Amino acid sequence: MLSECSWFLKGVLLGSIIFAFITVLGHFRIGHRNGVNHHKHHHLQAPHKDVLKMSEAERLELSNSLRVYCIILVTPSHVSLWAAVKETWIKHCDKAEFFSTEHVSGLESITVNENSTSLMMIKACTYAFEKYKDQYSWFFLTYPTTFAVIENLKYFLLRKDPSQPFYLGHTEHIGTLDYVTMEGGVVLSLESVERLIGCFKITQRCLYKETPILKFSEDQQLAIFLKVVGVFAENAEDVEGKNLFNKNTIGMLIKEAMADYPNEIVQGCCSDMAISFSGLTPNQMHVMMYGVYRLRAFGHGFSDALYFLPPNGSDND
Repeated sequence: MLSECSWFLKGVLLGSIIFAFITVLGHFRIGHRNGVNHHKHHHLQAPHKDVLKMSEAERLELSNSLRVYCIILVTPSHVSLWAAVKETWIKHCDKAEFFSTEHVSGLESITVNENSTSLMMIKACTYAFEKYKDQYSWFFLTYPTTFAVIENLKYFLLRKDPSQPFYLGHTEHIGTLDYVTMEGGVVLSLESVERLIGCFKITQRCLYKETPILKFSEDQQLAIFLKVVGVFAENAEDVEGKNLFNKNTIGMLIKEAMADYPNEIVQGCCSDMAISFSGLTPNQMHVMMYGVYRLRAFGHGFSDALYFLPPNGSDND
């Protein structure tokens, strides 16, 4: 009886996934032909300044409760970026680990024997959840070309419940599928990761070897499987509606702002609470580290409402 029930559940979920593939592919063709696009993702905003009204004890409790586990997907071709990321922003994660397609001498990583970035991503999420589900409530997944300001990420997550299915970052769409781009980084709540891993355990990799899914990029594949288990892409914005996760470097964003908003370069460029920038070189990583953490401006008349202190012994800047 239990065996029959198990097979029944597998069949139901398997059918749901196949239906999702067909729906996305079908709508992609229709939408592309008719020039019609449908945005259904949510827009999540950072907390307002009501956090300033909190007591010092409340601020400290919140600061200590927000713990982020960072997953960086790398390959041997990323060695210089890999080293730069290790020396810069990931020191501000509560824990960070590199997942590589193969072992690279001199650089510590968890080796995943998969050539597919998609499979490596899923195995990394599975490893992180099974080993750290009781220690971390948020999981940040990205490439080594991304620079992230973890303090800003924690501020954004301040009022959000990790037991709810949050899946957020910079959203784009293909057909009717809204997905979070890997270039700016993907944030998953504990609940989202649990649902994702559960899906793969039941359906044996969720049809990863089927032809339809292989036509999508890894971030689009992730969105498809999350959609099957009821988790949808959400765009992260500040209170002015500016994106917090960026697919370009800050230099590229400033160039675009100079062309589009010549009288409002700063306002037209980036959010003050930006969380990530992508497409960086190793040298640009170090420059960003200088600008975000090492450069000090004196004479300010304000103090931070929250202090997200780095973990002990992490040799942070």
